[in-house]
Amino acid sequence: MINISKPKVVLTRKILEPGLSILKENCDVIVRDKIQPPTKQEIIELVKDADALVCQITEKIDKDIYDAGKNLRVVSTVSVGYDHIDVPEATKRGIYVCYTPGVLTNATADFAWTLIMAASRRVVEADKYVRDGKWVIPWALDMFLGYDVYGATLGVVGVGRIGQAVIERARGFNMKIIYYDIVRRQDLEQQLGIEYCELNELLKRADIVTIHVPRTKETIGLINENNLKLMKKTAVLVNTSRGGIVDERALYKALKEGWIFAAGLDVFEKEPTPLDNPLLTLPNVVVAPHIASATVQSRTKMSELAALNVVKVLSGEEPPALVNPDVKKIRPPEQVKMI
Repeated sequence: MINISKPKVVLTRKILEPGLSILKENCDVIVRDKIQPPTKQEIIELVKDADALVCQITEKIDKDIYDAGKNLRVVSTVSVGYDHIDVPEATKRGIYVCYTPGVLTNATADFAWTLIMAASRRVVEADKYVRDGKWVIPWALDMFLGYDVYGATLGVVGVGRIGQAVIERARGFNMKIIYYDIVRRQDLEQQLGIEYCELNELLKRADIVTIHVPRTKETIGLINENNLKLMKKTAVLVNTSRGGIVDERALYKALKEGWIFAAGLDVFEKEPTPLDNPLLTLPNVVVAPHIASATVQSRTKMSELAALNVVKVLSGEEPPALVNPDVKKIRPPEQVKMI
């Protein structure tokens, strides 16, 4: 009998079930057993002789990784973002790149609304006020005044899956909804009851601005000092997309000097953000450690989809979520098949 070995799949960090079991049923699996993200050298050592790599958003996958992983057929990231992966280089080498869109849409949209409400109504400030023992009178007319969300104008920057889910939730708040996207989505305007406007016009008009664009060369610094100055002094800015899209120095200045009312941030230019980040000194900023998709259901589905992507590619089939379909011209699915 011919002994056919299973494909070797390496994971930079553990994923949730049933994703791990799906991989183990079909492949030889090696899991790096550490919580901290790996160094580049660790990934280089990990991918030697590997047929597939399952990574996370904290790991940069580039030419050096591909050079070390000469047998790599697929890189599957447990994330909807994939700017940490050199996709063109992977495509050139016939490496399939997969991601996990869709399954985290609702969790992320929910969290965007969590930040919208918390920042608009000063929830974190009020919580600290109580815990610090400063609540010494029962009630006062001007205590922790925030701004209404119901009936406000919501500006959505980016109307992909998550942006649309945020808009759907806004209907219950009877909001006027305006949007900006690099491509005008006339197909959605009547369907969702939204109005298109250019970015600067949106920033001028919106009471609440929520950002849902990918991190690209074009979107880095999209929200900067010049256009922050256009916003209302009563406005709230929320970012659950990626760090770097909002210029943090400019945002600090805007919040400190009262150009805008408040902000809610789940993502930062550098993560973890340093404790000396001046934004952390401001009371009118609600911060979170990149947890918008962090629900049991969402992270479970992300892990499962990342695993299914690997198994499908190694089975010579179309994966559920392929980033680079052009790779099939370089290396057809039948040539990738190992299972």
